[in-house]
Amino acid sequence: MSVDEIVRIAGNGEGVTADGRHAPLAAPGDNLDGFGVLTPGPYHQVPPCRHFPKCGGCQIQHVDDAGIQTFIVDRIAGALASQQIDRPDMSVPALSPPRSRRRASLKAERFGKQVLIGFNEHETHTIVDMHECHVLAPELFALVAPLRGLMSLLLPPRKGKAEIWMTLADQGVDLLIEKVTVEGLAATEALTTFAQEHKLARLSVDEGHGAEPRWEPRPATVTFDGIAVPLPTAGFLQATADGEAMLVETVRAAVGNAKTVADLFAGIGTFAVPLAANAKVYAAEGARASATALKTAAGMRQLPLFVDHRDLVRRPLTVTELDRFDAVVLDPPRAGAREQMTALAAASRVRRLAYVSCNPATFARDAKDLIAGGWVLERVVPVGQFRWSTHVELVGVFGRAAGHVPLQTGVQLDVRGWVKPA
Repeated sequence: MSVDEIVRIAGNGEGVTADGRHAPLAAPGDNLDGFGVLTPGPYHQVPPCRHFPKCGGCQIQHVDDAGIQTFIVDRIAGALASQQIDRPDMSVPALSPPRSRRRASLKAERFGKQVLIGFNEHETHTIVDMHECHVLAPELFALVAPLRGLMSLLLPPRKGKAEIWMTLADQGVDLLIEKVTVEGLAATEALTTFAQEHKLARLSVDEGHGAEPRWEPRPATVTFDGIAVPLPTAGFLQATADGEAMLVETVRAAVGNAKTVADLFAGIGTFAVPLAANAKVYAAEGARASATALKTAAGMRQLPLFVDHRDLVRRPLTVTELDRFDAVVLDPPRAGAREQMTALAAASRVRRLAYVSCNPATFARDAKDLIAGGWVLERVVPVGQFRWSTHVELVGVFGRAAGHVPLQTGVQLDVRGWVKPA
């Protein structure tokens, strides 16, 4: 009987042999016989959580750290190869430690007196009731059990469903409950009591008309480089603090000593705020709440940071606008930044580019356009924020090809030191 070795992990978390056979819960180095029986290899480990593999929160808990690092590198290298891009220098991926995830979206459902809270089972709408979790920060997991009691008051007995968003802010947990109706004095008081007892930073409810804060004794904030920024309800935050630190460090190194930087898809300032310590920064963000939060923080601390509420998909920066900057930082959503690539490829004054991506496939697609425009992909820094997940993040560092001559754009600054409009 022939035995095949598992040589890689596919994007869905299954192991794959050299001839293309797939095997669930297989790790690189495992052996798969003709009957589908798996013999564990050197990268196979015992999953730490009782809910694996049923819970959809993790896909590769059966793979050890070395195997996960290899998987991340292979995913990125494969995406680049699909676009005929040679693999650049790539560091060993940094993996966030267990129990460090500081934001999560959980599902809740009530069946009579029973309330289930957790992640959905993989590729289904069935909730796996969470009684332990090895990825969530302890502050978030500690709320799961008491939330069952609160949800029993807010959800109807039959087919009552809700979504729970949790984010760890400076002041504690920012909690948003969606798809519920708060009716009566008892339910209203229960919300306040819950927020007080668990020292929440904020408790908001969305009954179908947008999030409404019900408890926020002090404005909820997150801190970047010592600067507190208002946190919009369910606002985007990098998944782990150490993952964020690695991304910021890489972006700072990529930008170097640039004096003017454009931060596109800036969010609430993960990169813009730290970069403003050494450069004048233009930050473009399409979400109004995020742009307002960043603008507020910049104004309060008098940062050299200009915030533009701008939809970069519908209205990407032009070549003329880009050529006002020494460096550009991109952190687009999973769909990538295709609409911005044409102008970036043609921009002549921009010398450094840091592309932060959560999707190797769209990153590789966009990188191909940049390379065609004279950019060089110098290195890729993988960041494993989503431990035991097939989700991959990275920073691609680009520089201009040797011999590329920038145009003389005659950039002038106004009295504040900002670039004057062309």
